[in-house]
Amino acid sequence: MLRIHFTGEDLARVRMAARPDVLWETILSFHRLRDRRGATVYGEWRTETRARLNGETRLLAALVPPRGYFPDFLTPPEGLDGLDEGLEAVRTTPARRLRAELALLAADSPHPGLPGRLAGLDEGAAEPMARLVGALRSYHRAAVEPYWTQIQAAVEADRAARGRALLDGGADELLDSLPPMLRWRAPVLEADYPVDRDVRLEGRGLLLQPSYFCRGTPVVRRDPELPPVLVYPVTHTGAPPAADAERDQVSLGRLVGHTRSAVLRSIGNGCTTSELARRAGVSLASASQHACVLREAGLVVTLRNGNAVLHTMTPLGTALLRGGAQRDREPVALMRGTAPSPRR
Repeated sequence: MLRIHFTGEDLARVRMAARPDVLWETILSFHRLRDRRGATVYGEWRTETRARLNGETRLLAALVPPRGYFPDFLTPPEGLDGLDEGLEAVRTTPARRLRAELALLAADSPHPGLPGRLAGLDEGAAEPMARLVGALRSYHRAAVEPYWTQIQAAVEADRAARGRALLDGGADELLDSLPPMLRWRAPVLEADYPVDRDVRLEGRGLLLQPSYFCRGTPVVRRDPELPPVLVYPVTHTGAPPAADAERDQVSLGRLVGHTRSAVLRSIGNGCTTSELARRAGVSLASASQHACVLREAGLVVTLRNGNAVLHTMTPLGTALLRGGAQRDREPVALMRGTAPSPRR
């Protein structure tokens, strides 16, 4: 059981992550790659990723066992700022911290080949750290980068749902709105967990980090001195589209028309079907139909939020409205019948 203890000050300092964390997604996706469960959501992703992974993953496998502890230095706060910033933070981890966390890893996951695979890392030597950074970058390029648009869309949909809960009822409502594996029993947030663990925030607040590749149980850092973060699974509405697949041109063709453009614009930062109907000046049935078409085209994500459903725009939907760079304008070209040659 995991128990996160809040004070009044902690409740005032609960906050949502602004975007997906690139290194949390990278590390947790490595768990999903070796996990046979969740085939509906991750099955096609696993097949595609394994086909692209022609590099060495033994170093990552040594650092990230299938179950249990993996070192906190692999998921620094800088991962929220982007891959380069996150990997630089990994590369410059102090040697003292590396030794402490690798010792914990060896104690939790004893393996005869572990010391050889991690040789030099515990001292922060330049060559072993460069190898680790290279392994993380290569794995991210194969497993996470091709799906980043879908990851962003899923996380943004979750953020929209949590944001509405916060506006409706404050921090209590926000914590109570989290996925079912998390239970808010003020002043403690509980979750089923592989080990018995108490986290005392002590006025530091808590960062809530929704994650596409987190599954089943939330994740917290082991070191109580690090900034508290709770990584939890987003709600998946179905299997992700294949990486770099062309959108269904029939679905995109159905987007032509002022009404549907107005509906997409009305969704804005998120709204329920009833709110969408009012904003766009259409009937409830029409709003539902338009949202369905937009969802099929990959422009909208729909997430159940209590008794209602919440629609939010994906990065593709936002780019369609804003015009953006040429790559972002490709959906518009498809709608006008001047699609560029398919990318391979």
